[in-house]
Amino acid sequence: MTKLTVIVDNKAGQELKGEWGLSILIEHNDKKILLDAGGSDLFAENLQKLGFDIKDIDYAVLSHAHYDHANGMPRFFEDNKKAKFYLRETTAENCYAIDYLIFRRYIGIPKNVIRDYGDRIEFVSGDYKLCDGVYLIPHKSSCLDLIGKREKMYTKVGGRLKPDDFSHEQSLVIETEKGLVILNSCSHGGAVNIINEIKSTFPDKHIYGLIGGFHLYNKSKKEVEEVAKNISETGIEYICTGHCTMGKAYGIMKEELGDKLEQLHVGLVKEF
Repeated sequence: MTKLTVIVDNKAGQELKGEWGLSILIEHNDKKILLDAGGSDLFAENLQKLGFDIKDIDYAVLSHAHYDHANGMPRFFEDNKKAKFYLRETTAENCYAIDYLIFRRYIGIPKNVIRDYGDRIEFVSGDYKLCDGVYLIPHKSSCLDLIGKREKMYTKVGGRLKPDDFSHEQSLVIETEKGLVILNSCSHGGAVNIINEIKSTFPDKHIYGLIGGFHLYNKSKKEVEEVAKNISETGIEYICTGHCTMGKAYGIMKEELGDKLEQLHVGLVKEF
């Protein structure tokens, strides 16, 4: 059995605080895997309140190189002395948002975290098996830099900014009794693209669910309706979203997806 517990999300849960960010603990077979460390040290506080010991985590994975998923990394390294943190090989301190064509805002991982904790960081490439039944899969869709340009997200390479192609983003895929469950914390490369990428990577396996943010908070009603319709047409059975999807887009998606769709929130527990 696979068990997922939401540690950090925008939507708080009972006595648990929330923040703009995401962190999910995965218990799979006898392993504990942390996907992302949120936007602050809150993940460590919530882990403790939920009855988990950060020292017991066996693997940590960064979904992509943005602050709201990576800012808790130094705290993780301080409190857990054994687990590696798995990042895409292109991950660097180079992610920016451009607002109003003139304001450049750094939105990347903590400065110097790679330098300070290099012995604890594992850079991966291609399709990577993390442990039995758990995989890290990169984007395989083309022209994702067009999405980066649309979202005004850039990476700094050789002193110049270029539209982000989200090569630093990865999906965590788990084999469960119900089928494959995909976790992609922001789905910058597109939720439907991600589902299709996993279909092509595991052509003989059934895809049961997709969990994560879909970066729809800044999209029109028509755009959100189109995403929901396209997700439904993939045949996927379960969708759980929050964080950068936000409430307005969630409500629009609910009309299309109905009982297939569930809201992420801190403290949510799912078993597969």
